[in-house]
Amino acid sequence: MDSVFDELYHKYHHDVFQFLFYMVRNKEHAEDLVQEVYIRVYKSYSHFEGKSSEKTWLYSIARNVAIDFFRKQKGWKDRLLEKFDWSTSQVRDEYPIPEEITVQKEEIMSVYKCLEYCTVDQRAVIILRYIHDLSIAETAETLGWTESKVKTTQHRSLKILKKQMDLLSEKEGLKSEKVRVER
Repeated sequence: MDSVFDELYHKYHHDVFQFLFYMVRNKEHAEDLVQEVYIRVYKSYSHFEGKSSEKTWLYSIARNVAIDFFRKQKGWKDRLLEKFDWSTSQVRDEYPIPEEITVQKEEIMSVYKCLEYCTVDQRAVIILRYIHDLSIAETAETLGWTESKVKTTQHRSLKILKKQMDLLSEKEGLKSEKVRVER
């Protein structure tokens, strides 16, 4: 079990941390919650039946840990609606030029601001699908939903994001062209 646990930890701890960080938006809390996830994994791995991938099983545990954390927090809904700190995110392009970095940061900040208009479930779908690149089937497994519910929630959250980004761009006087949200 220890070697399996070590393998799971080394293979997925960064993804689990990143997921939790996006959910709770606090580095220290996310680090604590990662530990809680792996405590639960260690205690319950013998019950893992392999019906889903280990990755989706870990995300499912991480989501439950995050929900438990929010339940324990006073004013957890307000905390959920606060903004992410995107300044710590990494630019994925290997060699972006400064202008591209500036545009990317502005776009990321816009998406970040607009995420506050999504529900917790909508935000979880966006994080799992677009940040962690899970498929619809993997997202459904992780959340314990049907694929249809994931698709519907994703559609609704993208619609909200598009609407809010359009409003934000009008409000901030950005380019008059419509913002496109694609996958």
